[in-house]
Amino acid sequence: MNRIAESELIINNRGAVYHLNLRPEELANTIITVGDPDRVQEVSKHFDNIEGKYQHREFVTHTGRIGQKRISVVSTGIGTDNIDIVLNELDALVNIDFTSRTVKKELSKLTIVRIGTSGSLQADIPVDSFVASTHGLGVDNLLNFYRQENNDEDLHILKAFTAHTQLTGGMAAPYIAGAGAAVLKHFVEGFHHGITVTCPGFYGPQGRVLRLGLINPDFIDLLTAFRFGNHRITNFEMETSGIYGIGKLLGHHCLSLSAIVANRVKKEFSKDSAAAIEQLIVKTLGILAMN
Repeated sequence: MNRIAESELIINNRGAVYHLNLRPEELANTIITVGDPDRVQEVSKHFDNIEGKYQHREFVTHTGRIGQKRISVVSTGIGTDNIDIVLNELDALVNIDFTSRTVKKELSKLTIVRIGTSGSLQADIPVDSFVASTHGLGVDNLLNFYRQENNDEDLHILKAFTAHTQLTGGMAAPYIAGAGAAVLKHFVEGFHHGITVTCPGFYGPQGRVLRLGLINPDFIDLLTAFRFGNHRITNFEMETSGIYGIGKLLGHHCLSLSAIVANRVKKEFSKDSAAAIEQLIVKTLGILAMN
């Protein structure tokens, strides 16, 4: 078996993977990711007990239990560049032997659920509602560095999206990946379902104009108008496509859940986004603890 060099997988002096500062035994197989490091404690405060807290840079992890269910909550920071770090290191923790630096013969599948905020692109998906993403469609370029695997439906959606948006101006070639069906099936009641577009920034990439002009000023309207069969784009944010894309390639079950804090069609913003996020956290933990 090929040994992974020290330069490719960095393990610190306490035997922990570099960025996350976690040892394999400190990670649960069910993982919640959040963008904001301060949101980690907003999730773990609902645990029955916390067995460990770990931190390095913006990556904060709390591992504990709700009843018999062991769960880790990990902060990723913002953007798919950080998702590249987090997903690869989570996988390394369970599927690479840190002593021999080789990939294990028996691979483990993690359940990874993102809890985040998002903007709605449909008038009928109001602020303070919840979206479970059936697909992550990335215009951020991350998955274009990896050899991708798509089924026929994904390829047809991607072809229709590219034709519909006519991406220009050097924007990254879009990519798509689906949610993990094994976890998505538990998040139906109380959730809108649809495609989530992941953007590489908050302002220009999401159609916001402050002092800079945009190459594609109609891009957001095109996202709202996109349809492919029963599929439509429900919302956009900055991590989902990276989680789905890398997670799928590595064989993990991934799901992205969003509390809608803004409706870009109606130009509305939540009056109490913290309450909406808290409700989503409680709802998600209840479902995960039972499955």
